[in-house]
Amino acid sequence: MAILELKLAGDPVLKQHCEEVTKIDKRIKKLLDDMAETMYASEGVGIAAPQVGVLLRVVVVDVDKKRYELINPVITYREGSAVDSEGCLSCPNLFGDVERAEKIRVKYTTRFHKEKELEAEGLLARCIQHEIDHLNGRLFIDIAKNISHGKKQN
Repeated sequence: MAILELKLAGDPVLKQHCEEVTKIDKRIKKLLDDMAETMYASEGVGIAAPQVGVLLRVVVVDVDKKRYELINPVITYREGSAVDSEGCLSCPNLFGDVERAEKIRVKYTTRFHKEKELEAEGLLARCIQHEIDHLNGRLFIDIAKNISHGKKQN
């Protein structure tokens, strides 16, 4: 595994729409592993492929010490609405209030070629929505209110 270089806000790759993964091979599995290692080294809870310069629909999220690897994720259901503070590995030291669905259902493929569906709420739902935004060329700072600099206040 390797720690990959994070792309920061302003890098054109972060504004591009990602392509679907058509073949889950050793390259995709290595990408998942490297993305996870990069996320953990950066103390993040989620990372999307464009954040490491790869324009593929691949996301890794770790909430409550449970890692989720989502290939070609699609949100099929949204419920409720909540505003909370978000940050991003690609926007260091920036935080802002973002409105997102409280509960979602997402379909995706695993590294083992299995089609799955996940119901998520709270932080997990927020993280998945945030990372899927990356796959569509959107950063949280594009939709956040009250952007501030510094460390997140809990």
